[in-house]
Amino acid sequence: MLRVADVIEGLSGARPNWGMQPITGGVVDSRQAYQGCIFVALPGENHDGHEFVEHAFEKGASLALIQRELGGRYATIDLRAGNPGIELVESAAPLMILVDDSLSGLQQIARFWRRKLSLRVIGVTGSVGKSTTKELIAEVLSQRFRTLKNPGNLNNEIGLPLTMLSLDESHQRAVLEMGFYVPGEIALLCELALPDVGVVTNIGTVHAERAGSQAEIARGKAELVQALPRAPQGVAILNYDDPWVREMAGLTDARVFFYGLDPEADLWADHIEGLGLDGIRFRLHYHKEVLHLRAPLIGRHSVHNVLRATAVGLVEGLTWQEIVEGLRSGKAQLRLVTARTPTGALILDDSYNATPESMLAALNLLDELHGRKIAVLGDMLELGPYERQGHEMVGMRAAQVVDMLITVGERAQMISAAARQAGLPALAIVELDDVPQAIAHLDGYLEAGDVALIKGSHGMQMDRIVSVLEKNP
Repeated sequence: MLRVADVIEGLSGARPNWGMQPITGGVVDSRQAYQGCIFVALPGENHDGHEFVEHAFEKGASLALIQRELGGRYATIDLRAGNPGIELVESAAPLMILVDDSLSGLQQIARFWRRKLSLRVIGVTGSVGKSTTKELIAEVLSQRFRTLKNPGNLNNEIGLPLTMLSLDESHQRAVLEMGFYVPGEIALLCELALPDVGVVTNIGTVHAERAGSQAEIARGKAELVQALPRAPQGVAILNYDDPWVREMAGLTDARVFFYGLDPEADLWADHIEGLGLDGIRFRLHYHKEVLHLRAPLIGRHSVHNVLRATAVGLVEGLTWQEIVEGLRSGKAQLRLVTARTPTGALILDDSYNATPESMLAALNLLDELHGRKIAVLGDMLELGPYERQGHEMVGMRAAQVVDMLITVGERAQMISAAARQAGLPALAIVELDDVPQAIAHLDGYLEAGDVALIKGSHGMQMDRIVSVLEKNP
């Protein structure tokens, strides 16, 4: 377990002969502080974490990582560069540690701690499906190994090192989702985490507004496979069905393991059958082995999540029994939540976020279900140059699936325009400006037997629609 002495050694290179108090993890929000954690005070646009150090200590934090002097009644160790003669005088917790940069300090601690531990790390990146893949891989690996995963979406330069502080000597595997916004970000995360296995889901258009073209996004995601160690220790698990991902095989010295729906892949699936809310059924092929499986994951697209988790299980030496038990756990279905309105209509709440790829997957699920099909679709943000193309792709698919299309927001009007062009009758399309209008329109609209998909980018706050529909008859 990480201890105060480890933190100080990681930051200064000098290990004190005291400080055996355990550090249980890390937070950047003082409201989330808990007994024994380290609080990292980060300056922000709206709030400065340095203003909440005392609150974090009151909640039980043992250490606070700060980048400006605070004074007050808590002991401080100054570990800034150039500090003449670092004095590691024993100090009881709670203790403040002063560094040049709090975020860099957090990353330095995580980097140091990772190198003290003997475990294998599985890194997961891609445009769509990262979180569900991470969860499912962790379920599979947990059948044999003590496994840590990053909670929620703590997958960036702050969240990933915070997760790593929770590692201890008993962990045998860590599954770390790695997010991407700008080139170099995944390379940094890999330098901290030292992944042995890299899983790439796909290359879509999400974050294109910041990251640039799909080619640039692919280059950014490829930083994971480039960081892997040589075979046999390193393994790159790549989506054979995605040309952008398939080409990454030439960028790594690791062993390449392909998965997909193509028989050319090392692990592939066919006979995929969507069972609506009861999951999926499919046939799995690996070498000469054929397995008939059923998994509690919603939507035919989920078979790729199964393939990724299965591939990790195989390369990590698990038996088929262990892999199948992990796949059947049913704990890995994230974000898409089902609910019922008081009138008996079924709501598919996929309001967490939206990309063209995930919108199409959600519409495919809606297509598997029975009843009057209503899609309430909001703007997709951060698509950059793919904005029109992405919205129009969704509109064309919606025209094939829905009985009623309700769009929310200015960009979503491109969805309705494409649906109209693809043959959806004008009377089956409603264009609304914002979420309050959508709530007012849907009030009393849904009936028993209806199935309503609610989806849009997180910034659209489509979850507010779901909250009202669940309560109102």
